[in-house]
Amino acid sequence: MLDVIGSALVNVLSGWHLAYMLLGVAVGLIVGILPGLGGVAGMSLLLPFIYGMDTVSALALLIGLLAVVPTGDTFTSILMGIPGSAASQATILDGFPMAKRGEAARALSAAFFSSMVGGVFGALVLSVFIVVARPVILAFSSAELFMLTVLGLAMVGVLSGSSFVKGLLSCALGLLMGLAGAAPATGEWRLALGSAYVVDGLPLVVVALGIFAIPEIIDLLRRNTAIAEVATLGRGWLRGIRDTVKEWGIVLRCSGIGCLIGAMPGLGGAVADWIAYGHTVQIAKDKSRFGRGDVRGVLAPESANNAVTGGALVPTLLFGIPGSGSTAIFLGGLVLLGIQPGITLVETRLDLVYTIIWTLAIANVIGAGLCVAVSPFVARLTTLPYAYVAPFMLMIIFFAAYQATSHWGDILALIAIGVLGLYMRRFGWPRPPLIVGFVLANGAENYLYQAIQFHGWAWVARPGVLIIAAITLASLWAGARFGRAAGDEGGASGRVRDTRAQLLFALFMAAVFSYAVWDTLRWSFLAKAFPLALALAGLAGTLFVVAVIARGPRASAIVFDTEAETAPGMTSIGHYLAWLAGLLAASAAAGFVIGLALFFAAFLHFKARAPVARNALLTASAVAFLAAMSYIFVLDFPRGLLQDLVEMPWPFG
Repeated sequence: MLDVIGSALVNVLSGWHLAYMLLGVAVGLIVGILPGLGGVAGMSLLLPFIYGMDTVSALALLIGLLAVVPTGDTFTSILMGIPGSAASQATILDGFPMAKRGEAARALSAAFFSSMVGGVFGALVLSVFIVVARPVILAFSSAELFMLTVLGLAMVGVLSGSSFVKGLLSCALGLLMGLAGAAPATGEWRLALGSAYVVDGLPLVVVALGIFAIPEIIDLLRRNTAIAEVATLGRGWLRGIRDTVKEWGIVLRCSGIGCLIGAMPGLGGAVADWIAYGHTVQIAKDKSRFGRGDVRGVLAPESANNAVTGGALVPTLLFGIPGSGSTAIFLGGLVLLGIQPGITLVETRLDLVYTIIWTLAIANVIGAGLCVAVSPFVARLTTLPYAYVAPFMLMIIFFAAYQATSHWGDILALIAIGVLGLYMRRFGWPRPPLIVGFVLANGAENYLYQAIQFHGWAWVARPGVLIIAAITLASLWAGARFGRAAGDEGGASGRVRDTRAQLLFALFMAAVFSYAVWDTLRWSFLAKAFPLALALAGLAGTLFVVAVIARGPRASAIVFDTEAETAPGMTSIGHYLAWLAGLLAASAAAGFVIGLALFFAAFLHFKARAPVARNALLTASAVAFLAAMSYIFVLDFPRGLLQDLVEMPWPFG
């Protein structure tokens, strides 16, 4: 065994194998930095290049990318408040506030070092459990997987902040959004609004970018300042490492959570980071700083989402069952290389297994080091006037959203969900519960139906179900016993004089749940049982909120409006919504690329007051970026009405 482990290490560190691993790490960091792309897009990009490659070199290339994407996606989550991928959403809650008060260096350092620890921990777990985990994985049926989704939903109470009711309603809305599309049991269209775009469900990248990125971009634009309040971002790197060492218990526990969630097929990093964050909040004695810039809120999700990769490779290599979207693409790469995953692989090609393990561990260390090296340069973006940064951020998130399905609906859904997130932020409806509900929706419904189909109602008495139920109850008790954390949108805003705006938003939410109730009543029993229960509960809850708000102004977590005392000089929300509408109109008329170029030029001229030469250079750079991305990812951006008219046959020649 030791000679196999040693020879695998020598192979990874020798010659071209090391070079290919470094190339994979570099590509992974770039993919991670670009918001919304993630490991699936990056792995898909590399697959065509592994044809004819040496097996060890190809594995080094693929694993190098797979290991560091969860590290690279930390940049935009902390510096911009934009989720770099689905697995870095929870990092925003505390990482972005740290950046805004000038502690970006500390937050990034803590994130990278804890990511490295989590990644190495995942590799160690993979090396141990690749042999002994088979009975554990096989013991998890659909019943146990359903209970794991319930455990994830139990985190909603922690993420709801001062308004538990609004947090539950946000989660219910997220669950319904996640259930939109064809019902898994019957194929019926649910909550599709008559649009074919929704039939396959809303893409996670669109929902995540819309609910988090658009509101933060508009909020920073309204303040008309840089992201960071303090310009000295180069300090705090060693402090972030000390934070990781000091909170080693959190890092190791959350790494374990990441490995466990990663080993459960279909869950992945988008669930692990929220569960890790919620767990950390629940056991913390002092919760006052969570959601406002607590470094523990960075350490927990970052260590968990990097450890997910090691856990996800366990079922991938043992059974050929991918534990995440990225490992699904990696599985395809193994097939292209002529490697058949399964127990036979472990028994006959243990050298390849340990090649993967060594590459995973080393790539995490190198990736963290590279991130620290480039951080001072990337972090300087936070000191630029945000009017210069915002157009580029919008361009990147529009590109990331559009590559989800390459449909106009991606852009429309991004803006619609962004507006929803903007007003949820204003009126104190926590956004993290919505994402948790959205991520867990399909899994919860599918696993529940499968559990009933395979076991009847006897599934509730399975030992694994009872154990996870006990953990869930203990988690809920800990959250209630030791207090509730600060949520995404903060606590009560004091006495709100005018409640009409938030009353209208609450009525809108009631209308959404009412539509869901009406729509679900038309479906068959299997298709409507789960969403109808959610819609009825959501409608009852929103009517309660409406009643509380209608009673008039008071200091309350439900009666909440961040605009009650608007800071002097802040531009209205409607002003920037008009800019987004202009971008959408220009894109619909002239095509996305031309429309974005016009938006860039106008925004930089009127909002950033950029000189003509600088404006032209920045606009040309944006168009060049889109052209490069279109070529690399083989994307045709949305066309406009004018483009279609030009190509129409004209009468009379």
